[in-house]
Amino acid sequence: MDPVRGNGETRVRGLAARAGGWSARHRWAAVGIWVLFVVLAMGLGSAAGRVDVDESDQLKGETHTAARIIDDAGIEEPASETVLIQSEDPAVKATDAGFRSAVQDVVEAVGGTGEATGITSPYTTKTVSKDGRSALVQFDMRGDAETAADRVGPVLDAVAGVQKAHGTLRIAEIGGASMNKQYDDAFGKDFQRAEYSAVPVAFGILLIAFGALVAALLPVGLAVTAIMATMGLMGLVSHVQPMSDTANSVMLLVGMAVGVDYCLFYLRREREERQAGRDAGAALRIAAATSGRAIIVSGVTVCVAMAGMLFTGLAEFEAMGLASLMVVAVAMVGSVTVLPALLSLLGERVEKGRLPFLRRRARTNGPSESRFWTAVLRGVLARPLVSVLVAVGALLAVAAPALGMKTSQLTLDQEFGGSLPIVQTYDRVNQAFPGGSEPAEVVVKAKDINAPEVRRALTDFRKQAIGSGASRGPVDIRVHDAQNVALISVPLVGGSDMDKAGRSLEKLRDQVRPATLGRVAGVQAPVTGNVAGNEDFNDQLMGSVVPVFAFVVVFAFLLMLLSFRSLTVAITSILLNLLSVGAAYGILVAVFQHGWGASLVGAQGVGAIVSWLPLFLFVILFGLSMDYHVFVVSRIREARLRGRSTRDAIQHGVVTTAGVVTSAAVIMVAVFAIFGTLSMQSMKQMGVGLAAAVLIDATVIRGVLLPAVMALLGERNWYLPRWLHRLPDLTHDESPEPPAPRAVPDEPDRLPV
Repeated sequence: MDPVRGNGETRVRGLAARAGGWSARHRWAAVGIWVLFVVLAMGLGSAAGRVDVDESDQLKGETHTAARIIDDAGIEEPASETVLIQSEDPAVKATDAGFRSAVQDVVEAVGGTGEATGITSPYTTKTVSKDGRSALVQFDMRGDAETAADRVGPVLDAVAGVQKAHGTLRIAEIGGASMNKQYDDAFGKDFQRAEYSAVPVAFGILLIAFGALVAALLPVGLAVTAIMATMGLMGLVSHVQPMSDTANSVMLLVGMAVGVDYCLFYLRREREERQAGRDAGAALRIAAATSGRAIIVSGVTVCVAMAGMLFTGLAEFEAMGLASLMVVAVAMVGSVTVLPALLSLLGERVEKGRLPFLRRRARTNGPSESRFWTAVLRGVLARPLVSVLVAVGALLAVAAPALGMKTSQLTLDQEFGGSLPIVQTYDRVNQAFPGGSEPAEVVVKAKDINAPEVRRALTDFRKQAIGSGASRGPVDIRVHDAQNVALISVPLVGGSDMDKAGRSLEKLRDQVRPATLGRVAGVQAPVTGNVAGNEDFNDQLMGSVVPVFAFVVVFAFLLMLLSFRSLTVAITSILLNLLSVGAAYGILVAVFQHGWGASLVGAQGVGAIVSWLPLFLFVILFGLSMDYHVFVVSRIREARLRGRSTRDAIQHGVVTTAGVVTSAAVIMVAVFAIFGTLSMQSMKQMGVGLAAAVLIDATVIRGVLLPAVMALLGERNWYLPRWLHRLPDLTHDESPEPPAPRAVPDEPDRLPV
């Protein structure tokens, strides 16, 4: 009985082999269908338009309830802006004539733009700091708050003009519209450069790997068309599940990584078989049955991992998960359909555009083997137990800092540092008016907002909010009589310090509200705002950790079990992936929380990991790690099926896949590292975390730990209990091809060692 299969059944042609065979026979039809699919997806998506995530649907809990009350009441909340006038000289006070003149000039300049309404003087609203050196002119932007950032430019220019006229004072504007404009100006192009540079970076690495222009263009072309098609599909799907710009960026990252990898795996195997002397048809059949099958197993596993984000209940995560799932599925289908058709069409022309200085002659008549990894494997297989202990010990040491991980929603100064002037304004406003720049908002809904008991409750709430120490005021109450809604603005003690502001929010929700508004029957009073949103986000995120982890791990385990029909392979794949993720967490904490080497990536002083990143990284990394694992184990299993001993199969599988895995990993690391160069710390953390994890996974995990563990297990690698033999068989192994009739000694082998 074959220890790999566990029975004597005849191997059958799998889905990938059938798809590849059909595409090779009907190559023009396959290419035409793919092009038609991409064009139709883009056209329909463009016609349907994209529906973006509504902020009111981002979260559940009080934040969501408050947004719904405001939306149902039809209250249009304008974009509010604030101008800080501040004396640098402690002797100059807001009561001085020069200071008053500056305030008046700001009021007139802002009003003169025609873009502002409801302009208030600090002497009317009493928004003068306790030390008398700072004052706030407040106003609302006219028109739709969603488009205020596009119209705030003239107001910013007017305020800058007043600043020039009063050089002894600090005069600067801050608010939702002005912040969004500065972010877009500063980082919009930053993101675009990162996204656009991913394609040439991947192409450059492939050009070095293959040494031929056409061969390098194929993976990039497949990845780009898969991304284009997915962008169209996102427009269609967004009418059911809203999408976002963040989901689009993540989709591009994942699509470029897996699209290039899948094509690289397939193309490399086809060239390898040709190098061994197979004819074109046999080479394609083998590539379809082996690498094609590995792509399907890997793609389905990655899709399952991405689907885990749908269990968070967070609209942004759901959008990212669905967009990533779609691009992986599209790239997977393209790799096993249009790619064999293109290879059949191109034939030897896939070698067109050779780069002579990268040309190297093949050293063997069979699959090329990396000299570096051959040497490493020789040592690993000679002492597998020592290799396991050293590798696991090193990875656990790298992962150790993760035990003290501190997650937080990053404040403006943490996210952007001193790179934006508006961050300094934000800090100054919070120092002078703690909580004033981003106050909490209590949305009060009653049957009759003017009922005496409701009015008393509103007054009591204002007094107790200040008396409890949650706020220092001023607490502003705006009543919308027609809608029976009141909006209470409460500056929180703690300001930009999220921990202190969070404690102030807790007092409002758990003490002040129950003692005042909570005593009036029929009154709803959810608390929202930036701090409340962060708290609700973190609560919901933490509540989804266990379901997401369980879903991803269990389904990945089942897929590996069914695909390899080995309980051992399924268990080891999960454990090795968890070890890889843990090491990535440790690197993140060491760099961004403890600051070890932080200056190398421009992350000084962050001190925390952005709260959404650990769960996001787990899902993405768990999926992407399966790429290499499935590819390497499939090659080992294939060698075992062809009669090699388990030890020989391990060495053959690892060293013959080392070149393509190295190339694929370099591409992924390069693409992810691009995002590690962005100025936003959350994007920097994501890029560094992904790049580090992929690098560890492709080297230490797949090159050392996986072969060492499999060598220790021996024939137990293929263990499947009898009671599991009834499980569906998804292996679909292809019968061995006859020996190659000839060798092609001059075929170049350019994949890097």
